[in-house]
Parts: sequence; structure tokens; C-alpha cells
Amino acid sequence: MSTKFLGQFTHHLIRYATWLPPLILFNTHVAQVTLINGPSMYPYLNPQYHESLRRDLCLVFKLYAQWNLKRGMLVTFRNPNDPEKITVKRIIGLEGDVIHARPPYPHEYVHVPEGHIWVEGDGEKSKDSNYYGPISVRLITGRITHILSPLNRAGRVKWWEHPSHSARA
Repeated sequence: MSTKFLGQFTHHLIRYATWLPPLILFNTHVAQVTLINGPSMYPYLNPQYHESLRRDLCLVFKLYAQWNLKRGMLVTFRNPNDPEKITVKRIIGLEGDVIHARPPYPHEYVHVPEGHIWVEGDGEKSKDSNYYGPISVRLITGRITHILSPLNRAGRVKWWEHPSHSARA
């Protein structure tokens, strides 16, 4: 009996363990499902932030995330002040754009340098480029492409419909 159990256990272990490396590879480099926490993208993401504990579950597409960036896109990136943290913000400016910054940024206008973008949260409580300046494109880890949950909001993220799609200056 123990030999039969050990044989079945080994069979199932090998069967399921072979799926683990491809899943990890997919999750690390292609796409990931992530829960959005915090009010920085309110009301676009987590519109019920102040009313319930419900949070948006989103699909983050990671493959070629740093290519062909556009104003209005929602991106995930390593926080410049805490690289262990992944942050979600909206692209407001691309390299070469002149952006009208808000406090606490020390200057009224900023020229976005080459290889950088300007990101801001949709909500009032957001530590974004107004706090830490333009971020390097190399910090980008993914693009939020779909809202998966709650189901009444599920669908593609239509970033091009956001007012920040055209440059702000």
C-alpha cells in the first residue's frame, strides 16, 4: 500500500511540477494578474475605495512593456524611492514633453528628459512624478490592459479615452 501511494504521489508530483517553471516564466515575463491597492488611481481604478474593501483585479501585460509608450497608458513600474515596490500610475508625459508640474515638485514646468516619462496618479493621494520627478523608462515592468474584477467593470482598459492622452503643458 505504501509503495502504491508513493508511486502515485511521485507521478502527481512530477506531473504538476513540470508546469511550475513555465507558469513562473509566464508570470515573470509575459503577463500577471495583480490586485490594485491604494487610492492613487481612484476613481479610475478602485472606484469603491472609500466605500468597501473591494479592490480591482487587473491584468498586467509585461512583454515589451517599455516599447511604444503613449500618454494615458496605465503602467506598473519599480518605485524610484523603494525599488522593491511596484507602483501603478498613468503616463502624462513622454520624453521631450514640457509638463506643468504640481507641488511638491520644486519647479512649475519640467522638460521630460530622454529615456524618461512623467507619471501621475488619478487620485489626490498619489506619490508620483510630482513627488520624485521623471522616471526612467527602464523602471517600467508592465502595462495594465484589462480589469478582471469586479465583473461589472471587467474589460479592456481604454487609456486612449483619458484626457491625459494629449500632452499637458
